[in-house]
Amino acid sequence: MLPTLLRRFLRPYSALLLAVGLLQLLQSLASLYLPKLNADIIDRGVLTGDTGHIVTTGAVMLGVSLLQIAAAIAAVWFGAKVAMRLGRDLRAAVFAQVAQFSEREVQQFGAPSLLTRSTNDVQQVQMLVLMVCSMAFTSLFLAVGGVAMALSLDVALSRVMVLAVPVLLVVLGLIISRMLPLFERMQGQTDDLNRVLREQLSGIRVIRAFVTEDVETQRFAQANTAITETALGVGRLFALMFPVSMLILNLTSVAVVWFGASRIEAGMEVGALIAFLSYLVQLLMAILISTMLAFIAPRAAVSARRIGEVLNTSPSVRLDGTATTVPTPGLLEFCDVDFSYPGAERPVLQNIRFTAAPGTTTAIVGATGSGKTTLVNLAARLFDATAGSVRIGGVDVRTLHEDTLYAQLALVPQRPYLFSGTVASNLRYGDPQASDAQLWQALEIAQARDFVAQLPQGLQAPIAQGGTNVSGGQRQRLSIARAVVRRPRIYLFDDSFSALDTATDARLRQALASHSDGATRIVVAQRIASITSADQILLLEDGRISARGTHEELLHDCPAYAEIARSQMEQTPTENTPQEGRP
Repeated sequence: MLPTLLRRFLRPYSALLLAVGLLQLLQSLASLYLPKLNADIIDRGVLTGDTGHIVTTGAVMLGVSLLQIAAAIAAVWFGAKVAMRLGRDLRAAVFAQVAQFSEREVQQFGAPSLLTRSTNDVQQVQMLVLMVCSMAFTSLFLAVGGVAMALSLDVALSRVMVLAVPVLLVVLGLIISRMLPLFERMQGQTDDLNRVLREQLSGIRVIRAFVTEDVETQRFAQANTAITETALGVGRLFALMFPVSMLILNLTSVAVVWFGASRIEAGMEVGALIAFLSYLVQLLMAILISTMLAFIAPRAAVSARRIGEVLNTSPSVRLDGTATTVPTPGLLEFCDVDFSYPGAERPVLQNIRFTAAPGTTTAIVGATGSGKTTLVNLAARLFDATAGSVRIGGVDVRTLHEDTLYAQLALVPQRPYLFSGTVASNLRYGDPQASDAQLWQALEIAQARDFVAQLPQGLQAPIAQGGTNVSGGQRQRLSIARAVVRRPRIYLFDDSFSALDTATDARLRQALASHSDGATRIVVAQRIASITSADQILLLEDGRISARGTHEELLHDCPAYAEIARSQMEQTPTENTPQEGRP
């Protein structure tokens, strides 16, 4: 997966990579030429006492060294540029892919894992490319060139080097082969650690309310200990690399000096032996650099596989429709719709068939788990029906262009979410071009104008991530205002009034009905009292529509609906009415 990923994302930077390769080749040639010049100074200058030759050759060595430094700096600069752009492109690609995922794919990977894959995993691949561009080419050229130059100096003495290198490579290969499964385990444990930490930060109020700090501390300690033990295992293996490399190469140096003495007796020049040792040191540096790359490459390979899994996952909801016209705006139809989650024993929804006409309100009630939210998600095309079709304006939603589809809809989810920013920036998610006057009008309809006006900065008042600095009822009203700003043809309210008191709920529904005249309203509700004026009410039981009609018709003809209504009427206001400040 790593080679495939690199080929795909490095192709636009072929020219930069070529420049890096040429610069590192130039740097390596300069490095290989310096020992030859040094040998020449010793043999032709020092041993003969020729000062002029020493000065002349030394000046050449200085020029070659300056060229080597310039080439090294330029190679690192271009290499860093390639690596940073690769990281940028990978993060953008992962983000774009995740943005196309339906709820099914997000649940499949999990939010903590997707965060790790788009940050930590990308960093591992980026670091590998940076190391390769900065050092890998140089180490390759030095290794090959060093062996070649050593052979040109003395073939017999080079046999020591040729025998040592395969031994070193075998030892390093054995160590790396044990690292790969540890790196894979470490990335999974990073996901687990992120998941635990994310849950604890998000649920800190619940943790404190139930006094489970010790339990959560233990959960975090277990996840933290697991990743620490794996990292220690990697570290122990990595700790073997440098000592083993140094041992083998130092033994090789001793062998070169030992056998070099006899070669000098046979006529080999002293400068040549010193140059031979220099090439051995360069080979040592090349092996050490390769060792560092060998430490990074396995983890980068695991990270590349995890990134590839995201990029190669096809969204179950494909937004590739081409239809751009809706013959009957606001008309919503469910035509014999079934929906099943992957691996489920039975469908969540079965044979759902109804029509919601423009200007009408359709209420959906039912017990917990009856499929109400799933039905709304199908209307918003967060999922696709596994059988039958959902139609908007007479057109199957799967054939509608993405912009055309979502221009028709506004969804207020069961758990409203506000983004970090301001009141205005959150409302303008509905319409980026909305004026302040339109925002205030939407807030008035959503019964949120008063509390926003009381904020010191009004529309520019800050909103924390998730809307945690406002109450549950305020979050719901701001989410409803955001939908109103959009001015859609179809409103989808998924139990969106549950945190409001009865009086605020009534005023909001009345204002919404007068403002959205001509729009279709789909309302998932728990309180029967809030939907008595709906044009049709659908009662869901076990994923099926067991009854439909107006409030009066269902009270008369549907015992299950009448029982729900009667039980709610018997509840006290405290039991039946959620409080405005509840989070």
